[in-house]
Amino acid sequence: MRFSGKRAVVTGGASGIGRATALRLADEGASVLIGDIDEAGGQALADASGSRIQFQRTDVLQAGDIEALMQAADDAGGLDIVFNNAGAGGSRDPIGEISPEDWDRTQALLLRSVALGIRYAAPLMAKRGGGAIVNTSSVSALGTGYAPTAYSTAKAGVLHLTKQAAADLARHAIRVNAVVPGFIVTNIFTRMLDLDAAKTSKADAMIAHIAADAQPIRRPGTGDDIAAAVAFLASDDASFITGTHILVDGGMTIGTRPSWDPAQPSLFSILDSLK
Repeated sequence: MRFSGKRAVVTGGASGIGRATALRLADEGASVLIGDIDEAGGQALADASGSRIQFQRTDVLQAGDIEALMQAADDAGGLDIVFNNAGAGGSRDPIGEISPEDWDRTQALLLRSVALGIRYAAPLMAKRGGGAIVNTSSVSALGTGYAPTAYSTAKAGVLHLTKQAAADLARHAIRVNAVVPGFIVTNIFTRMLDLDAAKTSKADAMIAHIAADAQPIRRPGTGDDIAAAVAFLASDDASFITGTHILVDGGMTIGTRPSWDPAQPSLFSILDSLK
């Protein structure tokens, strides 16, 4: 019960990584307030939690909603942990085609919302004597080819914002870190496509199959994998860690596929075959 007596806020908590993390923090003793635009999903999770989880409708594109979410946690007894996680795929257009409006919306959803989550949480944590903030980035922040340009750029911004905020807030005993998920099977992929129920089910199965073969650890990544890393970073077990990130990608970024998949020929294996 690492979080007994602690109060946490999770944005994007109605589904996927946010939902898994809200449940993990609650299971370890925290009182959790989730914010999401999905009212049905958020309220259902709260109702099923036995009062361990509360829900407040929150659109992270609206600064006032983010401020109100943090204030609600503080009003209920204080704010100790924030997981800035809300997001979606954003625009998939390449840089030569994306509209200014789509670019701005993607940055607002994935980067500005994190900045404002930190901004409105920090004073509340400071008056409490400190706290822990964790932000969701992505492997797409580390290289190309993982996600669209606007999304990847925003997630790279989250990593640098994490370092800057850690430096700014260290004087208040507030730690700021990030988690960097790899190929995690959540509803973010099918939400981007706006499919009907039958096609969504088929797409989910295809995505899970692809994810199991995308990295050295041959299984799909899950929300629980990320929740475990977030819980560590938010806990006193990580009390000497700030301004960095944990990569949770099943080894996806350790090297090119031939470096870990014996079925894929490497340059050296090709040369050896010529002997």
